[in-house]
This record gives sequence, structure tokens and C-alpha cells, in this order.
Amino acid sequence: MTVSEREARQVAEAAREQDWRKPSFAKELFLGHFRLDLIHPHPTADPEVVRRGEEFLDRLRRFCETHIDSARIERDARIPDEVVAGLKELGALGMKIDRAYGGLGLSQVYYNKALTLVSSVSPAVGALLSAHQSIGVPQPLKLFGTDEQKDEFLPRCAKDAISAFLLTEPDVGSDPARLATTATPDGDDYLLDGVKLWTTNGVVADLLVVMARVPAREGHRGGISAFVVEGDAPGVTVEHRNAFMGLRGIENGVTRFHQVRVPASRRIGPEGAGLKIALTTLNTGRLSLPATCLGAGKWSLKVAREWAGERVQWGRPVAKHEAVGAKISFIAATTFALEAVVDLASHMADEDRNDIRIEAALAKLYGSEMGWLIADELVQIRGGRGYETAESLVARGERGVPAEQMLRDQRINRIFEGSTEIMHLLIAREAVDAHLSVAGDLIDPEKNLADKARAGARASGFYARWLPGLVAGRGQVPTAYAEFGQLAPHLRYVERTARKLARSTFYAMSRWQGRMETKQGFLGRIVDIGAELFAMSAACVRAERLRRDDAAQGAAAYQLAYAFCVQSRVRVEELFGRLWHNTDEVDGKVVQGVLSGSYSWLEEGVLDPSVEGPWIAETPTGPSKQQNVHRPLT
Repeated sequence: MTVSEREARQVAEAAREQDWRKPSFAKELFLGHFRLDLIHPHPTADPEVVRRGEEFLDRLRRFCETHIDSARIERDARIPDEVVAGLKELGALGMKIDRAYGGLGLSQVYYNKALTLVSSVSPAVGALLSAHQSIGVPQPLKLFGTDEQKDEFLPRCAKDAISAFLLTEPDVGSDPARLATTATPDGDDYLLDGVKLWTTNGVVADLLVVMARVPAREGHRGGISAFVVEGDAPGVTVEHRNAFMGLRGIENGVTRFHQVRVPASRRIGPEGAGLKIALTTLNTGRLSLPATCLGAGKWSLKVAREWAGERVQWGRPVAKHEAVGAKISFIAATTFALEAVVDLASHMADEDRNDIRIEAALAKLYGSEMGWLIADELVQIRGGRGYETAESLVARGERGVPAEQMLRDQRINRIFEGSTEIMHLLIAREAVDAHLSVAGDLIDPEKNLADKARAGARASGFYARWLPGLVAGRGQVPTAYAEFGQLAPHLRYVERTARKLARSTFYAMSRWQGRMETKQGFLGRIVDIGAELFAMSAACVRAERLRRDDAAQGAAAYQLAYAFCVQSRVRVEELFGRLWHNTDEVDGKVVQGVLSGSYSWLEEGVLDPSVEGPWIAETPTGPSKQQNVHRPLT
């Protein structure tokens, strides 16, 4: 499909949640308001919720210790059927499904703790459970399904039916306006035709959530819509199981639909609501990914501590050499902050009194970026052994530490569920929503003079109230946030910096106006600053909660939170410097030269080992010509 840039933006905009009916800590942060009251005191869980969650974690831990062989999964590139069967018996497929439908009904907090635990043993198993529950059939049905749909599908998902979410197509990633899969009305049914790519769990799934475009016609509003489809329905063919650099055990494939008949009763929500359903599902679903990154961080810290204290160079353990020590400090402090972010956002999701769409997106962005850096630093600390496979290490008599595998497994997280670049744009759009809602018509070239005049009046009133609040605040009061002790200066810094961030955003909008959306480098840095401020806030609030619960652990937590804030402030100041002094303009000129072939001479002197073929495979609709590799697990 050929879709203009403006049409693509309109589709994405229509899928956004337009209203802010609940408060949002992160939204206010980007507006220059440090609403500490929205996250402090730190939310707590009901004792009964904690009891049930801890009991399940104990059972899950024993299962992971005795039944999950991560080396075997890596070697065979497959999760053994008996492992999946054991997870079903534990109830792990229904962790987030209400007990009324046969699930465990765990809180978001304990669901994420479970993913952290499982992913530390095998990220592939963590991905299977997450794809099934966070974005597969259970979550969209929980939010948008009818009572009949919940009664029909949730008990199956809780017991033994694995589910998958199918949106991406060979030529469609984060630009759903070009979605080509169709759902053509046919009486009381729809006929699905199209091809889906990178269907995590798709090879083994019993149930699928499929996004398809319904043609508009009489009696049908049309638009991208969501459907629950049986994995073994006639016309559904899994044509290929994909292989990747990491997560070798995941069952990810290419799925073709040819005249697949789906009853209208299996459409989730109204026609045209598919993208809104997908984005709303991801608001909470994205929290599963930073939870898996947290598992990698905790494991990396353990290995770094044990190895760096054992390995001696130049007369002392390598941990005591400053260059290595700095890496260990980064791993420890960042893991603490990442746990603080995941735990806080998860508690907020459970309380449901705040809008966490930005918080969840920031957690995903920050967790995936920091998780990758942690994995990279661990490989560096381990040196040559970090690059050597665990199997090779064991073969020559050493401990089989899969650091290189963890690095490979972590890399996808910067792409999964919205790449870092897409997350920057998504969060930036939400961060400037207040500005666009009052002044958007002023910079819209298609608005007439009357619309612009009305927008000007709205903007004048909004900015007359908003801008004076960015001049001074509690962050300039030396005694502010005194209850946080040695962390108080960092919270004062967050308050001051939030106002500075809002001023910088306003100045950029005034300067670039309608061209602001093209300044992706600038927007990415704005979002990264906000992510650091959110992480600093979460780390301080978590440290204070731990201090109140356990003085000894609280003292250590304060030290970690303090170290993280110092490290984070260095990154924030660097990002502010790069807002206005960067290489964006010269980079753009170089890109033009690359694309025009001006530098093709630079490519001479090498050979390309790539196998010939189209960059993107053509996938015309029609019956499959491939063997069906769908492999339902029993």
C-alpha cells in the first residue's frame, strides 16, 4: 500500500488515547511539574495479594531450578515440550488472568517478578509467557472483550492455550497505516487474507489476536480491527519458523491467512478500533519487557561480583581497579534504579488511579537501553571469557557463564514492542500533548485563519498560566524534600531540571513549530532526559520505602540510589548540552550524500557475503504453497 506521511500520522493519531482522565506523574514531569505526591509514599500491595504472589514465586523458583535447562534451550533452539507442560500445570499461563476464569489473578507486581525470575534462567521462556499474557489474547480481552468472549477464551488461555499477537507484516512495522491484511465481511463472518511476520509464539499458538483491515462499505465502518482466530483454523498456515541471533528458543514465525473464516462474534471491540486496542494493551503490556531486563541486570550483578572478586591482575582483584570498578558500580546502581522503575510502574498499574501510558513507555525504553549496556559491560568485565560460549567454557573445565548469550538475548529488547527510535517519538508525542491541544492548530498548515485565531486565544491563556510556573519551584529551596536525607539534593535537582526540560521543549516548539516532528534527534534527547528524571525519582522513593521497612537494607539502598542519581545527573547534563550543540544538521547532509551515491567509492575494496534476494519478500495473498510448520503443544 502507498500511504502519504500525513495519512500515516492521521492513522497513528486516531489510535491514541485522546483524553487524560487520570493524573500522570510522567506527563506532569515533562510539563515541568514535579508531582512527587503521585508516587510518594511508595504504593504498597494488599497483604493477601503479597501472600498469594510469594507462594507462586516459591513454586516457580523450584520449577525453574529443577526443570528449565537454559543450556539445552540454547543448544536445541527450542523450549522442551515438557517445560511448557510444567508451566501449564503451575498455572503460569494464567498469571494475569482473573481467578474467576481459572487464572491465578496475580497483581502486575508479582507477574513482573515472575517474569524477572524466569527470564534470568531463560529469556526465551520469559518471552513465551510474556507474549502470551502481556499482548496475546488475555490482555486485550480483559480490557475490551465481551463477557461471552471472556467466558469462551480466558479459561482456555489460563489452562493450556498459548496465544500470540499478530500485527507486523513483511512491509509494515511501526507504520500500521499501510497494513495489508484484510478482513472482508461475508454475512455474519469475516474472511481473513494476508501474511504476518515475526509472530512470537505464532508457531505453537492455539489462539491468535490478528490485526486486519476491514473494507468500509454499507453497514461496515471499516478500519483496522482486532480478531481472535484459532491457530489451526482452515486457511491458517505457519510457513516458516524464524531464527535469530538471540532468544533461540522462541517460536516466532511467518503466518499466512487465506480465506480464513472468522465469526463476527470473535471481533474484539468495534470495527476500526484495532490500533487503539493494541496501543491500550501495550500501556501495561510493555512493563513485561523491562521486567525481563531487570532479570538480566540482577544476574549480571551477581556474576560481576563473584568474578571480579576472584580474578586477580597486577596483584589485586580486578574489581579494585578503578576502570573495572566503575563498570561494577554502573551495573549495581542501574539495576537498583531499574528495579525501582519496574516496581513503581507495576504498583501504579495495580492501583489504577494514575494514567501510566508514559510511565510504561519510559520503563520499556529505559529498561531495554540500560539492560543492553549492563550486558555489554559484563562481557567486558569477563574479558575473553565473556566472549566465549558457556558450552566452550565448560568443555575446558571452567564455569559455564553464558555472558555472550545474555548479550545476544538482550539485543532484541531495543527493538521488541516498539524500537528505541519509535519509543522516542511515541513518548515525545504524549509529552507535548498539552501544547498541541491548545496550540496545535497554530502550526497546522491546513487550518484556516479562524481556526488559528481561536487556537491563538487558547494558547495565550494556557501559556500565561503555565510559563510563570517554570521560573521557580521547590527545587531552589535548600530544605525541600528533607525527609529523604542525603537523597534530598537529587530530588531538588529533579524538580529544577523538570522545569528546565519544559522550558527547552517550549523554546523548541516556538522555534521549529510545524517542523518540530522532524527534529527526531532533539525529541529523542528530550525523552531520554525525562527517562533519567523518572528513574531518579523512582530510585529515591524506593530507597526511602526500603529505609522505613528495614533500616539495614535501607542504608544500602540509599547508597545505591545516591550513586545512581550521581551517574544519572552526568548523563542528563550531557543530554542537555546536546540539545543545541549536536551533529544533527551535518548528519542529515551526510545521509543525503550516502543515499545519492556520492560516497559509494568508500565501499570499494570489500566483498558482500549477503545472499542475493529482495530486501523485502513479496507476499501476495492466496493459498499457501509451503508446508505448515504449526506445532501446537499438548
